[in-house]
Amino acid sequence: MFEQDIDPVFGSLALSAIAAALPLVLLFVLLGVAKVRAPFAALAALGLSIVLAIVGWNMPPVQALSAAGAGVFYGLFPILWILVNALWVYRLTTVTPWFEVFGRTIRSVSDDLRILSILIAFCFGALLESLAGFGAPVAISAAMLLAAGMAPLKAALVSLLANTAPVAFGALAAPVIALAGVTGLPLQDLASMAGRQTPFMALLVPLILVFLVDGRRGLRQTWPVALVAGVVFGLAQFITSNFFAVALTDVVAAVATIVAVLLMLRVWQPAELVGMGGAVEADAPAIVRPPAREVIMSVAPYLIIMVVFSLAQLGAVKEVFAAASITFPWPGLDVVTAAGEPAAAQQFHLDTIGATGTLLLLSGLLTAALYRIGPRIAVRAYGATLHQLRWTIVTVTAVLGLSFVMNLSGQATSLGVALASAGGFFVVLSPIIGWIGVALTGSDTSSNVLFGPVQVAAAEQVGLPPVLMAAANSSAGVLGKMLSVQNLAVAAAAVGMVGSEGTLLRKLLPWSLGLLALMIVLIVLQSIPAALGWMVP
Repeated sequence: MFEQDIDPVFGSLALSAIAAALPLVLLFVLLGVAKVRAPFAALAALGLSIVLAIVGWNMPPVQALSAAGAGVFYGLFPILWILVNALWVYRLTTVTPWFEVFGRTIRSVSDDLRILSILIAFCFGALLESLAGFGAPVAISAAMLLAAGMAPLKAALVSLLANTAPVAFGALAAPVIALAGVTGLPLQDLASMAGRQTPFMALLVPLILVFLVDGRRGLRQTWPVALVAGVVFGLAQFITSNFFAVALTDVVAAVATIVAVLLMLRVWQPAELVGMGGAVEADAPAIVRPPAREVIMSVAPYLIIMVVFSLAQLGAVKEVFAAASITFPWPGLDVVTAAGEPAAAQQFHLDTIGATGTLLLLSGLLTAALYRIGPRIAVRAYGATLHQLRWTIVTVTAVLGLSFVMNLSGQATSLGVALASAGGFFVVLSPIIGWIGVALTGSDTSSNVLFGPVQVAAAEQVGLPPVLMAAANSSAGVLGKMLSVQNLAVAAAAVGMVGSEGTLLRKLLPWSLGLLALMIVLIVLQSIPAALGWMVP
């Protein structure tokens, strides 16, 4: 048995916290300063954390390596099992003409670039984020806006900023699922808490988008549709994450918002249309959209996903899935905390047929059947998906290995207890930590895995709700995604402006910091029982 020690480095909590932070510092320096590729930076940080666990925290080598193995396994199942199958479903749509029909349906709704920024970057981008993530929403949205006539730099800016509100529940809620896995907190509580934070950002993002496209005039002329988009998306996100199915949060929110905007445009249009040639008086914009049957076929994969996941929530079906799940202790681990309690993350709960990734795989098979995609093409698409994600797989598994080693060795606890010395100020520090994590790693999932246990440890020391602080890491973290090097590079490449990452960063930094400040205020109020404390599950 291995018992964790909070201050193993010369009996000093401060020195122990500094040592515990070294793997994270190494990761950030390699990524942000040395510009080392993420997989190699993550592997280096993992290696250092294992060495520190053995040498500094006196963890038996076998247990340290077993902890790393547990993290790698959790990275594969369920996180990457979700991501691979989600991206495969998306890739299946791109090998058929129906993807072009779907894009044409959205583009033909309006000739106004401000409205298209809401439909394409905010709504369709959220739908892509709910399935694919990892840069796909930014790349596709930017390319579509560019084709619609938007200036390259503006198309990149709009796509990056829009890729915030849906990220916490992106890739079928992979970030929140990962957060639950590394913290041991109930998934539903974390999802409910995040669903009571991110909708406030969703309310503002469409308004910011129309301002980016057309300044004050854009805000003045199109605020009604921007407000409707934000309210519907935020409300759908709240309801789905709290009362329906966590994995479907962004899918439902994106589809509901698309429907709401399309319905509104039937009865309302801006006073002017802002297109490629500038502003012109708006009569009735010519809308040429595909026939209804083609529209339904183009959205069929997303309808299939919603049906499959909805059926999976039925009582009898859930019972069958629960019976097929497996719970087992990870071999080679026997860890207790400094208080003598068994450490979290030693017991694995593995869903099988009811896992989110498995349901996505089923949805992909149904999509392939509906679109009459042959087995050879479907398998080839799956292989291409694995090839595309090959370095992502290394990065995610290495970061999760790092998290598990830090968590089980006691490094995360030492760091958390030290951070708790900030006292009540930690409630302000907590969202900033999440923001920095996503800005540097480019992934809300990776940031949650890295800092989730630290947030919980610090919250327990200070007396703050662990669910609130853990969710804050994710909800505030998404506001740093528009600044991540990976996303900036994807957006710049999509609009043919490779090398403009610095310009994009400078233009987006004020918006990112402004939204972060608002999120901090919300989280502080939620930490006060007499204010918004009732919002914490």
